[in-house]
Amino acid sequence: MVYSRILGTGSYLPSNVLTNAMLAERVDTSDEWIVSRTGIRARHIAHEHEKTSDLALMAARAAIDDAGIAPSEIDLIIVATTTPDMVFPSTACLLQEKLGLPGIPAFDVQAVCAGFMYALTTADCYIRGGMARKVLVVGAELMSRILDWEDRRTCVLFGDGAGAVVLGASDTPGILHAKLAADGRYKDILNTPAQIAGGKIQGMPYLNMDGPAVFKFAVKALADIAEKTLAEAGIAQSSVDWLVPHQANLRIIESTAKHLGLPMERVIVTLPEQGNTSAASIPLALDAAVRDGRIRRGQTLLLEGIGGGFAWGAVVLVF
Repeated sequence: MVYSRILGTGSYLPSNVLTNAMLAERVDTSDEWIVSRTGIRARHIAHEHEKTSDLALMAARAAIDDAGIAPSEIDLIIVATTTPDMVFPSTACLLQEKLGLPGIPAFDVQAVCAGFMYALTTADCYIRGGMARKVLVVGAELMSRILDWEDRRTCVLFGDGAGAVVLGASDTPGILHAKLAADGRYKDILNTPAQIAGGKIQGMPYLNMDGPAVFKFAVKALADIAEKTLAEAGIAQSSVDWLVPHQANLRIIESTAKHLGLPMERVIVTLPEQGNTSAASIPLALDAAVRDGRIRRGQTLLLEGIGGGFAWGAVVLVF
């Protein structure tokens, strides 16, 4: 039986750091207000010249190097992003060109903060179906480009960054089970509704969020899908070594961990210094914990995330 297994991880964060104190100089907020409600203390903001594909490139190179393979061994690229370089071509195609890998399939996945879950699950299906052997999966975002920096409800939450994994075919179990879901009835509580028509932007081009409604929905949806994914995989909650959640809000992360009976000491949290990086947050957190030695080979991980759509998902795997 063919499994897909993570061969390497990588990440990239822009060098420009925006702290809560710095934010308080430009919008009516404070470090205490932000931390008490979100757990966020700082976030990375891309420089003006940096594009999503640039961030993706840096994370991709790190993941390929960590996997110990040549870039030419990659036979599929999937990029999860809601902030592409342009309308088209896809950011994955732009990344493919920057990596010097012409000819292999490359496409984007758009599920906002759940994007990496959707991309990883898609890559797993390609490998299990024999259509690919080594897949580069990237979550990359420039959320700062769609924020209204006068809206303290949203501008304090998000940051920029990219994370990547190389997923490879293996005889050894890696991804054990994945579960995805979506519900478009909740499209209005988290969106960026603008569109381009007639050469002009129509509608609001900034991220719009009903915070309390998002919180209420996310807490229940993440707890339910995490529990169902583990049950369908035949994995006891107590067997999970690490929960690697989407980094949106510390209270949501704590609620999910509590529901699963996991102490926070077994949860990977990068939120305080990175903020919500949407599709990049899970691979960023994964890479951070791999690099510092917390996540080790043979451990069981539960990855889960939720974003606008609403779209959400979870993956249980052996690292």
